[in-house]
Amino acid sequence: MNYTQRKARKYVAKILSLPYLSKKTVFIADLISIAIAFTIASFVCYSLAVKPVHPIPFIIKLALCVIINGLFFILFTTYRGVLRYSSFRDSLRVFLSLLLANIVLWIALLTIYNEPFLSSILIFINFVLGFSAIVFGRMMVRLFFDYVKTIYTNKKHLPLLIFGTSATHISLAKMIRDNEYLPYSIAGFISSNSRKMNQKIMNYPVYSKSDFISDASNFQHINSLLIVSEELEPAEKKLLVEKCMQYKIELLSAPLLDSDWKTEEKKIRKINKIRIEDLLGRVPIQTDVKLIENDLTGKTILITGAAGSIGSEIVRQLCCFDVKMLLLCDIAESPLHQLNLELNNSFPSVKKQLLIADVRNYERMKFIFEQYQPQYIYHAAAYKHVPLMEEHPSEAVLTNVMGTKNVADLAVNYGAECFVMISTDKAVNPSSVMGASKRIAEIYIQYLTHHQTERPGKTSVRFITTRFGNVLGSNGSVIPLFAKQIETGGPITVTHPEIIRYFMTITEACNLVLEAGCLGLGGEVFVFDMGESVKIKDMAESMIRLSGLEPYKDIDIIYTGLRPGEKLYEELLYDHKEKILPTRHEKIMISEVTECNYEEVFPLLCRLIKITGNDDPMEIVKLMKKIVPEFISLNSIYCALDKENYTQKCTFA
Repeated sequence: MNYTQRKARKYVAKILSLPYLSKKTVFIADLISIAIAFTIASFVCYSLAVKPVHPIPFIIKLALCVIINGLFFILFTTYRGVLRYSSFRDSLRVFLSLLLANIVLWIALLTIYNEPFLSSILIFINFVLGFSAIVFGRMMVRLFFDYVKTIYTNKKHLPLLIFGTSATHISLAKMIRDNEYLPYSIAGFISSNSRKMNQKIMNYPVYSKSDFISDASNFQHINSLLIVSEELEPAEKKLLVEKCMQYKIELLSAPLLDSDWKTEEKKIRKINKIRIEDLLGRVPIQTDVKLIENDLTGKTILITGAAGSIGSEIVRQLCCFDVKMLLLCDIAESPLHQLNLELNNSFPSVKKQLLIADVRNYERMKFIFEQYQPQYIYHAAAYKHVPLMEEHPSEAVLTNVMGTKNVADLAVNYGAECFVMISTDKAVNPSSVMGASKRIAEIYIQYLTHHQTERPGKTSVRFITTRFGNVLGSNGSVIPLFAKQIETGGPITVTHPEIIRYFMTITEACNLVLEAGCLGLGGEVFVFDMGESVKIKDMAESMIRLSGLEPYKDIDIIYTGLRPGEKLYEELLYDHKEKILPTRHEKIMISEVTECNYEEVFPLLCRLIKITGNDDPMEIVKLMKKIVPEFISLNSIYCALDKENYTQKCTFA
């Protein structure tokens, strides 16, 4: 930037920093405009009528005009608006005040001077001139400051199309047009209504939806397309995303306008770039909020792993219900503190207690149950990282198995009503230590359910297990990793070109967890409809395109090979062993889990926890495979144990 430009920007900054005119100054300026308009109108009117203007009657009429208009300015508060931000509403207020003031003035002149024709012409000219002077002055001030702001902010004016022509879309267009900090300028609207074709809205052209979808290349001069996410069907949204990626048009998303949008600034912040979640084509899952509310009202609820991605979302959703108290339990103090700050801001009236505790510490968890007597437990605390748990099987067992056992045993001992365990699709035909540890935790929950039925007369806890796949945006999700790799220029690392996963948003998963907890009678393993599977390679390519780049050209994708314990695909059911039963929610099914010999498994499970102190990975995993016979390791050092078992089986045969 040269000296002249710096000097110009300095002067522009001074102009923008000028103080607003006071209400008194605006009021006096408007009265002066009215006085000048009335003077001109009087001379024009009397010249046309070929009559002289007598000073005394003119001064009386002028005084009446100023006083009456001043009263109506006060009544309609026309002077309160800041001139540089004048709007149509301000102009309408001026119009109404002048109209009524001139009607009253006309009646007064007729009464005093009895000149119907002359008074009518005078009032008409006075009204037109007065309104024009005041509104023109306001608009000139606004246009001047808008122009100055455009120079100062160096707005790029990237052409933007808005998909839709409803009141919501028009409001968004006004917000974008009037916000000097957004780099977009409205280029038009896209409508599916043929009647609006070749018309204009806000002086912007309206284009055909079919034209855009059939051949978006005609719109390559457009930089961005703005959609309202909630108004579009998933298939239509996905098609728009693909078209925009194909022609390198930036796709922006804004939710429906609602009562929470208090100011324009908050509205603008709600306009975001389209996310990878929008490519999944999922139909939003609806839950029975009334059922959950009836079940949880007035209850004390314990959430383990409350600071994690799943646990924290469960907490947020529980805050919407009239619960007695939320017990937020986690070993990670900093994330728990951050969650507490968020809840204090968003849900200040919800009663909650932060608990720094490790589910592996039985005595600490026992104290919590004694102190607070939780009625509902959502057990989300777990180690979930597959490769890391392959290296540390003792830690996987201590947290995922013993931790679950501790909390579940205490739920029984202290008469809790319901225990909901958050499991994973990796527990099905496990190929990793993490998946096997979660499956053993599932087996122990089934053991407790079975054990309770043998003790009639005692209050039973409803033990419920929920199984679902990968969660978008959770800690350890591939999406934040891919986003960071794109930001640093790549490459994106994918383990295998054919690897596929099922995905669900955190909100969806937690909605279904809460409803499953209300639907369950005890002993069920609920599995969720995860929609269609997604190839991770395709997801990586889509994320690159969403960033305005070209896969394999701007950002490369490299394949690193499957990690220890990792599968090409995940399952929610055991093939041919488990069947599913429907529930009243179409997205929640019950898995008919094959029963095992709990009397044999329970001693093995206790022994497994005991030998973690030896920290002998091979011995620990060997016993895990004995408890879970379908546990077959993949890409792991523990594959040797499967060969050993196979050799033994062949020898006995």
